[in-house]
Amino acid sequence: MLKLLSTIGVVLLAIQLFAQEADRVDLQILEDEYWWGGLSSLGHQTPYDTESVTVQDLWGDNKGNQAQPLLLSSKGRYVWSEEPIKYEFEKGKIRVTTRQGKIISGRSGNNLRTAYAYVAKNFFPSNGKIPEEMLFTRPQYNTWIELNYNQNEQGILAYAQSLIDNGYPPGVLMIDDTWQENYGTWEFAPRRFKDPKGMIKKLHDMGFKVMLWICPFVSPDSEVFRKLAEEGMLLLDPQKSQDILWANTKNKAAIIRWWNGASACLDLSNPRTQKWFKDQLDHLVNAYGVDGFKFDAGDARFYTDGVVSFHSGTPNDHTTYFAELGLHYPLNEYRASWKMAGLPLAQRLRDKKHDWEDLQKLIADQMSQSIMGYAYTCPDMIGGGEHGSFRTLSTMDEELIVRSAQVHALMPMMQYSVAPWRVLSKENAALCRQAALLHTKVGDYMLGLAKTASETGEPIVKPMALAYPESGYETIKDQFMLGDDILVSPVIEKGARSRKVVFPEGKWKGDDGKIIEGGKTVEVDAPLARLPYFTKIK
Repeated sequence: MLKLLSTIGVVLLAIQLFAQEADRVDLQILEDEYWWGGLSSLGHQTPYDTESVTVQDLWGDNKGNQAQPLLLSSKGRYVWSEEPIKYEFEKGKIRVTTRQGKIISGRSGNNLRTAYAYVAKNFFPSNGKIPEEMLFTRPQYNTWIELNYNQNEQGILAYAQSLIDNGYPPGVLMIDDTWQENYGTWEFAPRRFKDPKGMIKKLHDMGFKVMLWICPFVSPDSEVFRKLAEEGMLLLDPQKSQDILWANTKNKAAIIRWWNGASACLDLSNPRTQKWFKDQLDHLVNAYGVDGFKFDAGDARFYTDGVVSFHSGTPNDHTTYFAELGLHYPLNEYRASWKMAGLPLAQRLRDKKHDWEDLQKLIADQMSQSIMGYAYTCPDMIGGGEHGSFRTLSTMDEELIVRSAQVHALMPMMQYSVAPWRVLSKENAALCRQAALLHTKVGDYMLGLAKTASETGEPIVKPMALAYPESGYETIKDQFMLGDDILVSPVIEKGARSRKVVFPEGKWKGDDGKIIEGGKTVEVDAPLARLPYFTKIK
């Protein structure tokens, strides 16, 4: 009995030690102070102020999108840690804690811009490189909505040809999930692709660059699964091994639930696994002419259920291992990231629903990406990325798709998936094409901003409070600056044919040619055919 009690005592002590905070910072929110950071998918809830109440724990949870152990304030204050943080806003008070690692907090200057410049330089400096240039200069096209789980050679070529036939400029074409034979078996499914190399050549000849969807999962009970399990390249169940007489491997691979079912997962903390995965991707590049990859999944939550890996670490570390793979391929895209700001990875917002509420979140979420240091950003698919909304024309909101295309047009990247000519009237389909052509028109300017970001860390799109930090613009969530010269004010309210625009000091020339004296708020006309944007006159 004494031995049992002693054992229980050791266990309880271990639990208590685990529950203790490695570090903690308590702050009082100042008068008229606003805070941002943490999670891009909750950008629409920021800025936090003296009335905010929220608790977010980044350990093992990136909320399906980019995350960063960073908080920034409109008064120049910042909080950073190299490890996942938990932050609590409670009626004027902030508490930040970590399970491990130290918290750094301080002040640089007196506004959001000075604080951002400091943290970008000191905690996630840019490396002078950008993702593939075409991601910025041309629209992107994803086959997901049109083909869903039936990616096939004939359908992909038909989609690409329809883009050209309907007047869209060729750009990056993303072939989505199910092109492959199986998860982990990264070869074109022969029943759907008779000549994948020939297909990619045809797409290249049409002017497209081609990406393939990829993920870190491995279908269980497959030949590849057995091989990887035997060689110790999969994440293991907490039990680690299995004592089954007829087992082909003693290693007991963890089975992880995700949106496509239950799969094993690559242990990318193992250098051998990293090499194996990169070899699979390089084969696709060399054998078929693939230009790059859409890296999906990798969310920290997939690594929280006690999985055992080659190197121990936080669940968030596994998100980073997956993201680092993309640095080998300039043509890349990620939806889940942890501490990858400043690096040449294209970062997409998580799938938005086909509704006005999610469209209204889009600008604020994109601004959250910018404030966290993710400069090379894409605001999901035009009209939303949830395929169920597009199954029947009766569920389509044509106005929403047009306004969504306009929001995307002057973002760093824009991505089509649903074919506008299939679901829209001729007039509204023309407006979607008009948005694509506008993005192409400003492509060189966008590319210049991306190159500047790679040297200075300065975001391509900026919240008003970052571009004009002393003007009281902290709570503006429906307009933004593209660089320092273009003010973009999309319409995101159903049925609206005008909107109020807050103009900073100076003179601004509208897309309609009118000159507006800044320093005031002006109601501008915004019929469905118009995306209001204004260029600063120097």
